[in-house]
Amino acid sequence: MAKYAATPKRTRTAQGARLALPLILLTALLSAFAITIAQQTPQDKQQRPRRVGQGSRQEPGATPPRPTPSPMATGDEVDDGDVLRVDTQLVSVPAIVTDKTGRPLANLRADNFILYEDNRPQQISNFATTEAPFEVALLLDTSGSTRADIGLIRRAARTFIEALRPGDRVAIIAFNNSEEGTQKLATVDLLTPLTDDREALQKALENIGTSNGTPYYDALVRIGEEVFREPPSKEMRGRRAVVALTDGVDSASDADYAEARARLQRTGVASYFIQVNTEDFVEDRLLRDCQQFGTLRLSRRQLERYRRIFVPRADAANYEEFCKMGQFERMQISRSLYDLARREMNDLARALGGKTFPTRDLRDARAAFAQVAAEIGTQYSLGYYPTNKTRDGRFRAIRVEVRGANAAGTQVRAREGYYAPKS
Repeated sequence: MAKYAATPKRTRTAQGARLALPLILLTALLSAFAITIAQQTPQDKQQRPRRVGQGSRQEPGATPPRPTPSPMATGDEVDDGDVLRVDTQLVSVPAIVTDKTGRPLANLRADNFILYEDNRPQQISNFATTEAPFEVALLLDTSGSTRADIGLIRRAARTFIEALRPGDRVAIIAFNNSEEGTQKLATVDLLTPLTDDREALQKALENIGTSNGTPYYDALVRIGEEVFREPPSKEMRGRRAVVALTDGVDSASDADYAEARARLQRTGVASYFIQVNTEDFVEDRLLRDCQQFGTLRLSRRQLERYRRIFVPRADAANYEEFCKMGQFERMQISRSLYDLARREMNDLARALGGKTFPTRDLRDARAAFAQVAAEIGTQYSLGYYPTNKTRDGRFRAIRVEVRGANAAGTQVRAREGYYAPKS
């Protein structure tokens, strides 16, 4: 038994010796690898970005880096190289300040203004005085109700442009016709982008066309989407406005008033309207027989709009054929649409910090344009980043007050608010 007992003992010892050597070598290798990792880790951590805006060079085939945040973003220190973004849109607030006699107040500074959003004070981060240049989208209604007076429109617009200061930039928008098959469709004609080239602006005025319809809402939408698509430059600092010579009665747009209003609200531009009174001219021609020369007809879009807003329960089939309507009904529809147009222009001017200037006819337009030029020359522009960053799509009310010298009895006309973005 001793012989058989001694033999297994010697076998286990030899096997243990053979297994120990690889384990010792493996332990040594793991220790060396750990030392290498420990030495490299601090350097790697130093190379990892910790603030918004820090980037690294991208190697071929590597995953693209995260986009660099816009200047409107704020950066906070974060852990492990993560990037934190809080995108907040700058809100521009055009404001006109007048004394108790109605005379504009000049030479005010940023610290003379107090700005509230939903009754919460906001910090003014962008301020432009009345001396800063201005950008104007000049919309000229050259549709059926005004096209007989294109010469008056040109002269009035020329007077307005000449009243602006060097450095002020203007875009000119009018209406024209485009042929689609056998039909002529009213279109929006962007004659010039924003420019301070007075020669180019005068040339554009000479090339104004006319249209059979009035795509007025489409024009406002296009101004918001194209003319004021980019944020204002530091030089302009938000001193922007739409100046429209129109009766405001739309007849050919794909967009509606709500869309046009929302689009301009997002741009934050002041809106000024020279309300041309074309009602008598139009009504006289609406009452004529449809076969008579020179008659005007309400478009199907106008009739449908009237039905939808004023008599929504009425049968739509009764508002499809203008020529089958009686004179009283035509007159009622026309007057309702004109009243609605005036309310919409007043609403938009009030909401965006502008003003309306009613005129009897186009002969008064030159004087009205001079008033508008003087008005926008006294406009301040305030800008702020809202403290409420909730993206809920809700309306935020804006209020502006003036403090300091000569503040007693002052009146401030500014945009009433805006709709927050919605996630």
